[in-house]
Amino acid sequence: MTATVDAVAPVGPVPPAPSAVRRRPFGERALPYLLLAPAVLALLVMLGWPALQVVLISFRKLDLGELVRGEVVWTGFDNYAEVLADPEFWSITLRTVLFTAGCVAGTVLAGLGIAVLMRHIGPKVRIVLQIALVLAWAVPILAATTVFQWIFDQQYGILNKTLVLLGFESFAGHSWFSTGASTLVVIGLLIVWQAVPFIAFTLYAGLLAVPRDLYEAAGMDGASGTQTFRAVTWPSIAPLVTMSTFLSVLWDFKVFAQVWAIREGGPDGGSTTLPVLQYLKGIASSHFGVAAAVAVVMTLVLVVFTAQYLRMLLRSGREEL
Repeated sequence: MTATVDAVAPVGPVPPAPSAVRRRPFGERALPYLLLAPAVLALLVMLGWPALQVVLISFRKLDLGELVRGEVVWTGFDNYAEVLADPEFWSITLRTVLFTAGCVAGTVLAGLGIAVLMRHIGPKVRIVLQIALVLAWAVPILAATTVFQWIFDQQYGILNKTLVLLGFESFAGHSWFSTGASTLVVIGLLIVWQAVPFIAFTLYAGLLAVPRDLYEAAGMDGASGTQTFRAVTWPSIAPLVTMSTFLSVLWDFKVFAQVWAIREGGPDGGSTTLPVLQYLKGIASSHFGVAAAVAVVMTLVLVVFTAQYLRMLLRSGREEL
């Protein structure tokens, strides 16, 4: 006895053969690139061309005489050799790196602490704190610098007077700008004070995205505040902390206005950083080729850091996948 099996017809439409798939018209495929072209062209004109000019100037002798006469004198790597052979350049570079690291650490830690605080305080106090942060953020750089100079003034500063009233008589007439290290500490406090609002609001937005159910579950499991932060809060805001740290490094590494306005890199060059050195070599001394070489070296340092940041982002993206 032979059993006959009927073929079962496929359910649904039959997909077309690969050769039958219609290719999109060229104009449709090129439309996204055409829409992006104006923005890319504007970036190339506004950023790429000046950057190329800086690189070219770094290979020229461009002092005030050459600039007035319009001469083009190529010197190869002489400007870089002059910069890299100067021992002061390396001490300034180390000072800039340490100063940047201190400012970034203070900014991120203070911003994270304020963000967590805003997450737990009442709405009225939170609104007052947020208004204070916005006002601190809105103060112009030079105005904030002037205020900090008054606060830390040797004779009339409110800080010294307050410390004396608290019983610290040794701070009567204490100069906070007598050394380069103490001057950089004051400048660092100023930069942190100005940068904390942005970091705090950014991290606070990340904290708001964390579901409350996770905190309730952690509380039911008996987790302490530290354990809850480590297991629930930190994994949610870690990408934002990384991004904020990266942006802070870019901003603080090239800070100029605050450093120059406080003591113009003094006393005796003790608070000079790479941006100030670039100004002293270029605008102040009219050695624009050497100043361009310093700018290129600074850019290379930031490019190395950016590459590490992008590698970290790619690694984290692969782990999430």
